[in-house]
Amino acid sequence: MQVETILHVEKLSKRFGKIRAVNQLSFEVGRGQVFGILGPNGSGKTTTLSMLLDLIPPDDGTFSWFGQPPSKDSRKRIGSVIESPNFFPYLDAVTNLKIVADIKDKPYDDIDEVLQLSGLYERRFSKFRTFSFGMRQRLALASALLGKPEVMILDEPTNGLDPQGIAQIRDLISLVASRGTTILLASHLLDEVQKICSYVVVLRKGVMLFSGNVREVLAVSDSIEMASSDMPVLAAAIAEFPGFLASTAINGILQVHFDRPVVTSEINTFLYIKGIVLSHLSEKKRSLEQHFLELLQDTP
Repeated sequence: MQVETILHVEKLSKRFGKIRAVNQLSFEVGRGQVFGILGPNGSGKTTTLSMLLDLIPPDDGTFSWFGQPPSKDSRKRIGSVIESPNFFPYLDAVTNLKIVADIKDKPYDDIDEVLQLSGLYERRFSKFRTFSFGMRQRLALASALLGKPEVMILDEPTNGLDPQGIAQIRDLISLVASRGTTILLASHLLDEVQKICSYVVVLRKGVMLFSGNVREVLAVSDSIEMASSDMPVLAAAIAEFPGFLASTAINGILQVHFDRPVVTSEINTFLYIKGIVLSHLSEKKRSLEQHFLELLQDTP
C-alpha cells in the first residue's frame, strides 16, 4: 500500500553569505513515518527545518505540505520545537500552556491530555522555574502537541539531557508516533535516530549523502563469521561464494566480507552442497554509526 506523502522537498537551497548551508536537498516524508535528518553540527539540519516552517525563506527550490504549497493553514497542522520556548518562569505549567494555546489560537481542551502524555500532569501547577531541564524539554513538546498536530518537527529534542532525560524524551516521541503523528526529527546523535526513526536523510555541509530506510541499513551484514572442523577447506570454499570480498581468520573463526547483502541461510546451503558442515555461523550487523562514518569518510 502506497504511503501518502506529507512533505515533498525539491532541490531546496540556502546560503548565508559565502556559506552554503543547504545545497539542492530533496526528500519525501510519508504519513505516519518517523523521519530523521542526521548530521554533525553545521550540516544544515536546523536551516532545513527553519525553511520548512517558513521561519527563513529558501534561496532556491520548493517544498509542499499535504500536497499543497506552504500556507498558514498547513502550518496550523504542524507542531514544532526548534528552540526551547520562552515559558514564563513564575507561572505554572497549565498557565504557560494556556498562553501558548492563545498564541496558536487553539482551545484549552487538550492541555490536561498533553500534560499527561508528557508525564507532567502531577506537576501541572508547579512553577516553570522549579522544573529540571528534562521537564522543561517535555513541556516544550507538550506545547507543540497542543491542537493535536498531524506533524511534529523537532530539532535536537534531547540536546543537553542526561541519559535518563534522553530516555524519557525518546519514549515520549515513540508514544506520540504510535498515535499516528508524523514526526520529522533532526539530530546529530546516531543512537537517537537509530532507536526512533524509520527513515533517515544524512547531511554533511548541506549536502545529502544518503536517504533511505533505517531498517534496510541495519539489515546489511557488515560481515559473517563462520567456522568448521577444517578451516583451510572452509576458507577456500567460501572464496567461491558470489559477492565474496575477503576473509580473515581470528581465533579459530573466519570473518568474511561481501560486496552485497548476504543472509546466513545462503551461506549454509552453499557450503553444505560442498560437503562442509559449519560448527559456527553468525552475522555481524553494521550499525547506523558505521554506515554514517563510512559516508563521511567517503566525502571530501
